[in-house]
Amino acid sequence: MYDDEYFSNRHMFSEGGVQWRGSRGSIVNGSAPSGFRGGDQERNFYEHNVENSIAGCNQLERSRATENDPIHLKRRVGLVSGVALIVGTMIGSGIFVSPSGLLERTGSIGMSFVVWMSCGLLSLLGALSYAELGTMNTSSGAEYAYFMDAFGAPPAFLFSWASTLVLKPSQMAIICLSFGKYAVEAFVTECEPPEIVVKMVALLAMVVILYVNCYSVNLATSVQNVFTAAKLVAVLIVILGGAYKIVEGNTQHLRDPFANTKSSVGNIATAFYTGLWAYDGWNNLNYVTEEIKDPSRNLPRSIVIGIPLVTICYALINISYLTVMSPMEMMTSEAVAVVFGNRLLGVMAWLMPLSVTISTFGSANGTLFAAGRLCFAASREGHLLDILSYVHVRRYTPSPGLIFHSIIAGAMVLYGTIDSLIDFFSFTAWIFYGGAMLALIVMRHTKPNYPRPYKVPIIIPYLVLLISFYLIIGPIVDKPTIEYLYAALFILGGMIFYVPFVHFKCRIPFMDGITVFLQMLLEVAPTTNMFD
Repeated sequence: MYDDEYFSNRHMFSEGGVQWRGSRGSIVNGSAPSGFRGGDQERNFYEHNVENSIAGCNQLERSRATENDPIHLKRRVGLVSGVALIVGTMIGSGIFVSPSGLLERTGSIGMSFVVWMSCGLLSLLGALSYAELGTMNTSSGAEYAYFMDAFGAPPAFLFSWASTLVLKPSQMAIICLSFGKYAVEAFVTECEPPEIVVKMVALLAMVVILYVNCYSVNLATSVQNVFTAAKLVAVLIVILGGAYKIVEGNTQHLRDPFANTKSSVGNIATAFYTGLWAYDGWNNLNYVTEEIKDPSRNLPRSIVIGIPLVTICYALINISYLTVMSPMEMMTSEAVAVVFGNRLLGVMAWLMPLSVTISTFGSANGTLFAAGRLCFAASREGHLLDILSYVHVRRYTPSPGLIFHSIIAGAMVLYGTIDSLIDFFSFTAWIFYGGAMLALIVMRHTKPNYPRPYKVPIIIPYLVLLISFYLIIGPIVDKPTIEYLYAALFILGGMIFYVPFVHFKCRIPFMDGITVFLQMLLEVAPTTNMFD
């Protein structure tokens, strides 16, 4: 189904009918890969089952995994779980933290609503473009896989470098800090919650989520489904509360919506940063395409169901906030949802901090689920440490990548703040979102006959690319700060490691010993590149 150019770009080779990624070694006469570092048990597992895997190995998708397949990620994410991953990741802390910052940057209720709806539309258009990319290439890793196909190894490495060390961990850290803040606030009513307590609760949540994701894919997706359902109930409580206040006639804050609007280029762009943070997660399903059942159908369907649902929820939640709070109160409050609950729910006000903690926990779970697959995909190509591409020999989870990601996110929790992390995340993320749009446009010209189960109108990626360029350049032109330069230098600084360790394949002598030790400690082994 795929041409030779594809296999060359994906750094794959085939011997004996079985395809392997990167430079892990090859299968010779049914033996395990020459670079295989597992013990005798894992080696025997490989060699005993290779022949059973040859038939159908070139298929893009198979209906189910056979019992004797070699170690690989299994397709366990269906349509419901796909929608839950999108909705559950997007509806996290953003709608409970961002409304105040977005309203402050736009200056008016009307413009803030325009930005909220525009962010939803932009997320949908971006996700539809990702749907084409994800059905073209069903490898996990999202932007990483698409950059490899369109531009080659260096841009893909820079993405994995920035995302693994900054973007995904900072996203996880922001969500867990929000979880800690709202969880502690439920027990501290007279003063601000102590920062050290908030951070300890955030770290505890991170450990629990890490355990869930390392234990089982089915458990992680079940947790995601349950917490997504719970947060939709919480959203419904807010919306119904707002509807009740509107019926009572509390609409004074919704009049003259565009008064005091700020219209500078920088203000609108940074307002988009704040709004898009609340929508972030629209591309998370693309990170786990190797685990989606029938991805050519379920990936686009999940996007079309999930993102409009989130957009509608956000619009109604903002209207509900304004039925009990003035715009000035929203701008000065760091816990908008908690204030809303205190004024509307009376003795049941504790439901709001509980709802927010449930929402942020589910969002953090979905974020880690996706981020671990990025580590897995990049390492499998030899762009990160070998150990990060290994999978648990019994549970089939990429536990080394999950642990690595959680350690970095934990460090950010200890040393970062929510506001600083959001601004850095948004600026850097849209550089790569724009890059993915460019990758789609490039491959329409370089690979016009490539199989595309879903094809987006070409005007959409062009539009998203133009908007992403504005979101990157606008804040720099309006208010240049040294942080933007630091972000750009950090991304480009990845080439310092790419040239010796990836291009020239230099190896650190003691790393093989560390890899063997971690492999034995974590009970993990290299994977094949086979699809269920």
